[in-house]
Amino acid sequence: MKKVKKMFFGTMDSDKQAEKEKVVESKILAKLNLSEIISVDFPDNQYIKEQTDKKQIVIHHTVSGQGVSGDIAWWRQTADRVGTAIIVGWDGKIYQCFSSKYWAYHLGLKTANNKKLNQETIGIEIDAWGGLIRTNRQWYPAKWDGNLKQFVADTRIAPIRNVQVYEQGFKGFYGFEKYTDAQIEAVRQLLVFWGDKYGIPLDYKEDMWSLSDKALSGQGGVWTHVSYRIDKSDCHPQPELIQMLKSLK
Repeated sequence: MKKVKKMFFGTMDSDKQAEKEKVVESKILAKLNLSEIISVDFPDNQYIKEQTDKKQIVIHHTVSGQGVSGDIAWWRQTADRVGTAIIVGWDGKIYQCFSSKYWAYHLGLKTANNKKLNQETIGIEIDAWGGLIRTNRQWYPAKWDGNLKQFVADTRIAPIRNVQVYEQGFKGFYGFEKYTDAQIEAVRQLLVFWGDKYGIPLDYKEDMWSLSDKALSGQGGVWTHVSYRIDKSDCHPQPELIQMLKSLK
């Protein structure tokens, strides 16, 4: 009887695994639906309406709460033409500020090739708080305290529940707001679309989570803002994000 029972549960486990693989496969096969992209009212003078060759895709996160309107409003009030072509909302909705064939400043480098890198990259923002500070057993968005010269918990904001913890820390933080499954799937679809459209390689890069000479030299591929600047923490290496990136090739 024990042998039969073991075989029975083994079959059930196999069925569940097969069903799980079907779900994963269906997500992988899903393609970007251009008609569902939400076009944002973004003035032409807030980006550079010049078509340039694209070699890299750079993933950022906004360091803000749910909703993209505040991020867009901030970009609109600056004269520096800072922004990214796309922002992905918490629910996975894709907002387009301008076409990926154009460009804006989103890297903020002090290197001689800053302009060239911005021209040749497509920036994508994920709507998320980013780094968190733990206090009173709760995680809160981080804010910079000019007097203390360090990040402190912004307790004016409700505690964040969707937290990715890094026991060893990442870029000075031990917790980050998690990117949602819907956001990760939207990013995947965008990467596949742009990879095909512009011939950008999508192979996973192990060094994308730290300052990378390859990224700074303009090597083609998918990178994060961390790849270009030591003072940045976007994006963080959430396991689900890494799994998605590795599935591209």
